[in-house]
Amino acid sequence: MRKTKIVTSEDILLKLCQSVTAVLSKATDTQVHHSAMVQKISKTSLKPDFGCFVLFDGGFSGLVVINFEAKAALEVYQKYMSHMGIPQEELATLHTSDEVADVLGELMNQIVGDFTGKVKRSLQTNITQNQPKMMAINKNINVTVDSNIERPQARRVSFSTEDNNIFYLELSMERTEFIQLEEFEEGDEVNPDAILETEIAKQLEGKEKKPSKKSSTKESTSLTDDLGI
Repeated sequence: MRKTKIVTSEDILLKLCQSVTAVLSKATDTQVHHSAMVQKISKTSLKPDFGCFVLFDGGFSGLVVINFEAKAALEVYQKYMSHMGIPQEELATLHTSDEVADVLGELMNQIVGDFTGKVKRSLQTNITQNQPKMMAINKNINVTVDSNIERPQARRVSFSTEDNNIFYLELSMERTEFIQLEEFEEGDEVNPDAILETEIAKQLEGKEKKPSKKSSTKESTSLTDDLGI
């Protein structure tokens, strides 16, 4: 008899944590780790020195908050920009800079995008997200989900960067379970970089083929001219 597979809210939280570590590790070209322990909290809140949050809705609803201390925010920003080839002297040095907010907002967007992809492939349901919001703050701000969520629950997970700076992810969502009724194959994970590289390779290959086609046309024309055709 086939054992019924059940995916809980904690399993969904783990998928989100994996998205955070995967996206930030790749973006900064360093290792970002999450704690193996999760903390139950009563409510989600933005905390100093820098907070990002995004709402999602669909198969289930929730709110994702990531709180950075100033050092953690700057480290992620600077290592991301350095990995992109930006010189060190051109980087912002204050976590309140607009450049830091823009980069962390983009990374937050990538994290939730990766998470929604995981949810679609493994749970066969869809969730949508709004535009991430981010701000430098100096005091706690409570944040709640503006929807009728039954049995809401909140969790906090700590993360560490390569330089041992700490930041925290908080997730507030409805308590839910997904029960697998039939066997199915998860779709392949979409890698945007791989798609881009493949497309560039196709374009380069097409450019290489065009000159050879022209040369063969010239040879053909030359031959017909010689034959007086």
